[in-house]
Amino acid sequence: MQWAEVVDNPYFENLPFKIELNRYGKIEMTPASNKHGRLQSRISALFERKLKKGEALTECSVQTTEGVKVADVAWCSKAFIKQHGYETPYTQAPEICVEVVSPFNSKEEMTNKVQLYLQAGAEEVWIAWENGIVDYYGKTGKLEQSAYGVNVAIAIK
Repeated sequence: MQWAEVVDNPYFENLPFKIELNRYGKIEMTPASNKHGRLQSRISALFERKLKKGEALTECSVQTTEGVKVADVAWCSKAFIKQHGYETPYTQAPEICVEVVSPFNSKEEMTNKVQLYLQAGAEEVWIAWENGIVDYYGKTGKLEQSAYGVNVAIAIK
């Protein structure tokens, strides 16, 4: 299955969970809680307030080497938007991709998503845990903080 088929299929509208495609084109679904949605909103609002030279997107689809992954929140610079517009899915990851961890996600899954987004061109990938801890990753590995000067942990507590 291709991502366009998922997006255009009326059966997948208004589902209470996130859909992604694995490397075989099969649908993977993860239930999302209201707390998960709250964290997405708070991170998105923080991006909009702090990073003026771009915009935040929620549920941002990115083509990776293992299928289409959907970042809970992404930040795209104006240059990124100018180059890619709102293609669906993005063929290159935006500068920042954020995953909000739900109880159904494993640490292995999150580690894999970090690598996939970085391979797809993200400069940073953030993993936001429901307890307020945020792990930041860049091309060189785990970071002490974001190079973008945004402290998302404050926004999600």
